[in-house]
Amino acid sequence: MTTNHATESMDAFRRIVQALRSSHRAASDVDLTGAQLFVLSTLARVGRPMGVNELAEETRTDQSTVSVVVGRVVERGLVKRKRSATDTRRVELSLTARGRAVVRKTPATVAQQRLADALARLSRADAAALSRILKKVVGLMGEEEAPARMLFDEPA
Repeated sequence: MTTNHATESMDAFRRIVQALRSSHRAASDVDLTGAQLFVLSTLARVGRPMGVNELAEETRTDQSTVSVVVGRVVERGLVKRKRSATDTRRVELSLTARGRAVVRKTPATVAQQRLADALARLSRADAAALSRILKKVVGLMGEEEAPARMLFDEPA
């Protein structure tokens, strides 16, 4: 990679991180982590009860990671869990009135959602190339074993 391409890549990463930090600050303003705000905004955007697996898919995050974040927002009374009326094995998640109020106080679109949407709009070939290259960068940084937590989630 030439210096110019390296600089352009670093600038792109900086812009993405700055947007994510801005959302993180907005989450902090309502006493949430960025991950918690992402979960709340995803539930609000979808607009119907969702299971944990579906929420994980919507946030493009591992199910076990989403479960931890969901547990925190449930404890805070921002999300409620309810057994599905059609399938009692399924637990559905939805915003409480308090959760909806928090989402209304924050920016219309969380940067994590904008990033996920942008990645989804890439062509299949570009998405595959980006994934391959980012995995290579992670490996060169020696971070391939690091857990892939939700952005701005505090470790347990």
